[in-house]
Amino acid sequence: MVERGRFLVLEGIDGCGKTTQIEHLRQWLPRSGLMPQGAELLVTREPGGTELGRALRQLLLHPPGDAAPEIRAELLLYAADRAQHVAQKIAPALAEGHWVLSDRFTGSTAAYQGYGRGLSLELIDQLATIATAGVVPDLTVHLELPLAESLRRRGHRPADRIEASGEAFLARVSAGFSALARQQGWASIDASLPPEQVSERLQEALSAHLKRHG
Repeated sequence: MVERGRFLVLEGIDGCGKTTQIEHLRQWLPRSGLMPQGAELLVTREPGGTELGRALRQLLLHPPGDAAPEIRAELLLYAADRAQHVAQKIAPALAEGHWVLSDRFTGSTAAYQGYGRGLSLELIDQLATIATAGVVPDLTVHLELPLAESLRRRGHRPADRIEASGEAFLARVSAGFSALARQQGWASIDASLPPEQVSERLQEALSAHLKRHG
């Protein structure tokens, strides 16, 4: 019987360095000695980890004309993306003993649509239960970055529909991520440090967790 793979997630506000750190982990994890022989690493993201997800990502972040979803429709589109992602990519990979590393998962929905948009966290949890079919991360890492630094890093880069929701919205999202990290026992790393130091702390956090939990 194949041992189930591990599911790792990076969360945080835009500009926190997830893309950089995921690329680092893509290179480091397979040669770290933590993954069993024969296990492969699937690197994915939400929204957009499947063919359907890529279409939904475009609707969510760059909708044409008057196609922008209202907030409940937005929540349901994220849930649809997640259901497809889990069923088509994450669950099969884990069942085959492979490891999955995802840029965002259920924590982002709670932070953006719950804390940010003001939708019911209970409702969001119920939708997450349906969409994930019981698949939960083995470890979620929060790359914690002050909002002011996030805005500075983004600079004059064009904002997508979510990023363009305003600074007050983004402040609620940032506070939401911090609250979720405390409540759900995520590992938190100071993402304002130089990227190399963030990578080192990320490696330490993953190694400690995985060794502690077998």
